[in-house]
This record gives sequence, structure tokens and C-alpha cells, in this order.
Amino acid sequence: MNEEGARRTASAPSSPSRSQVDVRDWVGRLRLTAFTGIMLGLVVLAALVLVPSVGTYLDQRQQIAALRQAVTLGKDEIAELRLERERWADPAYVTAQARERLYYYRPGEVVYLVDDDLPPSAIPQEQAPVSEDVEEARTDWMAQLVRSVAAAGLARPAVGE
Repeated sequence: MNEEGARRTASAPSSPSRSQVDVRDWVGRLRLTAFTGIMLGLVVLAALVLVPSVGTYLDQRQQIAALRQAVTLGKDEIAELRLERERWADPAYVTAQARERLYYYRPGEVVYLVDDDLPPSAIPQEQAPVSEDVEEARTDWMAQLVRSVAAAGLARPAVGE
């Protein structure tokens, strides 16, 4: 038996359900002609030319989408500002805002400001005392700091023996 016959028997399928392929035979049968080389070169060149263009195209599409979203948000903001401008054109709205924000009142009116009108049981937890050990200082901390700094600056240095 010659070498080629041995190769065929080695590559022959051992079972009918599974076919084995000898890669060396398959690669050996491929022929690279000048035309095939030129075509492969053109495909690679086209890929090198087109890939940056496609990347630029995709970046520009993302920028366009972001700008369209910004324009939409700008239009919404303009609509809200126009609504607010129309509200401020109404004298009743201006009066209500002056009374609410600046505590303006008309001559002859009596205004009552209610401060801390909640009962002690309804005070939110954030306003509850942190601990019973911490108390409010009875002195002005800024004045005490200035006195401490002045006393430290005017003290005489210790003289060694």
C-alpha cells in the first residue's frame, strides 16, 4: 500500500454517522491564484477604508440623537417659561406671590405669622434632640474663640532653667 492509500484509509470515516476531514488534504487542495490574491487585497483595502468612515457615521448619528434630545428639552423649557410669563402677567398672581414670598400686605390688614404651630407629638424625628448629653451652649462661641486666641498670643513663653 502506498502513502496516498494509507492517508485515505486514515481519513476514511470510522462510522457512517461521523465524517472525518483531513485538514492537510483540504489545505493542500486550495490554490491561491493571482486573481484571488488581488481580490483578497481589494477586500482588505476596502475594509481599511470603510471602517473609519462607518465609525465616524455612527458617532455622528449619536451626536444627532443627543442634539435632537437637547432641542426637545429646550422646547419644553421654553413652553414652561412662556406659561410662567403668562402667569406673571396676571395681577392676581403677582399679588399672591408678593403676599406669599415677601409677606406684603395691604394697608389696614392685620397679618398673623404662625411659627411652629405643630404640637410636640407631631414634630418630625429630624428635629428631635440628638442626645440628652448634648446641650445648647449658653455662651457665644465666636467670642470665646477670640478670647482664647488672644490669651494664647499674649501668654509669656516658659523659660527653661
